[in-house]
Amino acid sequence: MIATIQYNSRKIQIDVSKPIDISIAIDMSKTNVNAWYVDDPKIFPERIDDEIVKVSEGAVVNFNNIHFNPHSHITHTECVGHITKEVYSVNKNLKHYFFVAEVVTVAPENKGDDFFISAKQLKTALRNKKRDAIVIRTLPNLLEKKSRRYSNTNPPFLLAEAAEYLKEKGIKHLLIDLPSVDKERDEGKLLAHNAFWNTNGKLRMDATITEFIYVPNTIEDGEYLLNLMIAPFENDATPSKPVLYQILD
Repeated sequence: MIATIQYNSRKIQIDVSKPIDISIAIDMSKTNVNAWYVDDPKIFPERIDDEIVKVSEGAVVNFNNIHFNPHSHITHTECVGHITKEVYSVNKNLKHYFFVAEVVTVAPENKGDDFFISAKQLKTALRNKKRDAIVIRTLPNLLEKKSRRYSNTNPPFLLAEAAEYLKEKGIKHLLIDLPSVDKERDEGKLLAHNAFWNTNGKLRMDATITEFIYVPNTIEDGEYLLNLMIAPFENDATPSKPVLYQILD
């Protein structure tokens, strides 16, 4: 089914029957992605009066509790409230959900034990393109990203200059297939987060960072329409389901 969307002054056509889901789910039948030194997520039936509320146990419904941390266990979208003393909710500050995005593939550079994405790499990928969002796929792009145990592995990250460049270019929504845009252990500096959200100036309240995505190798780099769907949690971060649609000529 072809749909036409009016986006700013541009009419965009997409095939809504061909969504490209780039989220990572919590799936208790598999090994889940995990970061930040916490236990795995849990999905388990509630007990009421010593009865397990599960159809297979004789109940009339399944009635599960879910215990997880969005930063550790699932694709999530966060706002500046992730790093500020004042409480800000991504659910309150993300008010629009469709954006023109550029998918880029980057092989992180390295120095010593660190692998990182530089401003030069992003400038080469974006050039003079005007986009609201960037979707960064890092190499190697293995399927195990969907179940990797990231704690104490020093994953790749963005240099502060790269985040600064994206801010200056007007990118509002940064999506990446890593547990964080920052180095795992950086003495709490969070340089990329701070640069992207402009914490030394006027806060970018409507800017978001989405981590733990997975972009299949079959998806080509280029321009897409992004539907950034989030769960309605009043929190600095919430589980999200970013979906791409190829823009038709």
